[in-house]
Amino acid sequence: MTELLSPAGSPESLKMAVLYGADAVYLGCKSRGGHSAFSMRASPENFNLDELAEAVDFAHKHGAKVYLTCNIIPTNGEAESFPAFIIEAEKTGIDAVIVADLGMLEAVKKHAPNLDVHISTQAGVTNYAAANAFHKLGAKRVILARETSLTEIAQIRAKTSAELELEAFVHGAMCVSFSGRCLLSQYFVNRDANRGECAQPCRWGYYLLEEKRLNQPLEIMENERGTFIMNAKDLCMIEHLGKMKDAGISSFKIEGRAKSAYYTAVITNAYRAALDAVGRGEAVPDWALQDVQKVSHREYCTGFYFGAENAVQFYEDSGYVREWDFIGVVNEDLSVTQRNYFTLDDEIEIISPCRGAHCASENTPKKIKILSMKNEKEQPVEIANKATERLFIECDVELKAFSVLRKRTNSQ
Repeated sequence: MTELLSPAGSPESLKMAVLYGADAVYLGCKSRGGHSAFSMRASPENFNLDELAEAVDFAHKHGAKVYLTCNIIPTNGEAESFPAFIIEAEKTGIDAVIVADLGMLEAVKKHAPNLDVHISTQAGVTNYAAANAFHKLGAKRVILARETSLTEIAQIRAKTSAELELEAFVHGAMCVSFSGRCLLSQYFVNRDANRGECAQPCRWGYYLLEEKRLNQPLEIMENERGTFIMNAKDLCMIEHLGKMKDAGISSFKIEGRAKSAYYTAVITNAYRAALDAVGRGEAVPDWALQDVQKVSHREYCTGFYFGAENAVQFYEDSGYVREWDFIGVVNEDLSVTQRNYFTLDDEIEIISPCRGAHCASENTPKKIKILSMKNEKEQPVEIANKATERLFIECDVELKAFSVLRKRTNSQ
């Protein structure tokens, strides 16, 4: 089994992930009070229990699984309230729950015994002994720490049961702290990273101070904004999926529950094509290699997979590479909801959803020419500059629901 696992930070992202080829999605849930429930991401919309049931139904109808993240390290109060929550969550039909804490693992086995349990990357599994221990406690899968190399993963695979699945990240943000265990956000702004509230202080600029010269900040690097010594690059392994598969990884995870639905669609689409190509013994399509560059991202690296020396920091700034704008999404009635400024004269690309073996060519991005646009009042529109305006577009290709439109940044 080879699984592509995509993030779903919102109902829209979930649909994009599933329709663009994810075999499974992972998501967080809100409690009845509306607060993030046991999840390491508080900023995304997440799902309430009713929305979770709808999400599971949508995913299952399209042949995809749903994994619920409950991967915080809980307090006493949270540990006490978790059993009642997981009992309710199981009723929605989720396929597995992701946990990092031993007490929560035991609670799932006791109160929702039919649920598969996946051990979160927050548990920091970097060796076969830990993987085997979790398996004996009832885990079906371990999500390996980002700090694990491909050589070490192959050793873990060789010394663990074939029934234990191994999952690893293939794309997305990296963390300065080991497997995300960071205290900086809590220290600086009282936002607990372990509760999904990280302010990402690792991306901030820093200066060096000498205790008797507090009014004379020293630059560590030659940059007027300070040094970004803790600012990690983003992970991108799209060119190395065959090596990851050979090492024993069966689930390829894309990071990004806090990212946009456009990001989810584009990256899922690219990795779907890449994994399918690897499965056929072919090279990753050039367009897929190019498409991972067409979302907002930091400079890419290969993380720790080929050794720690390759997981370098990006010292120049904490900014993103943004060369393409997401300008619209096609609705189910084939109207287009505007997401960014564009005009009739812009050069535009479209990506359309497709699942199944026949998608090798259909999911390739295509250039389109917009012939005309009208708003809901049937008035002609030449410039789309009203946020989330609903437009009816005539173009030289047939539009498909949930397609996304983009153009180069500042191209007009």
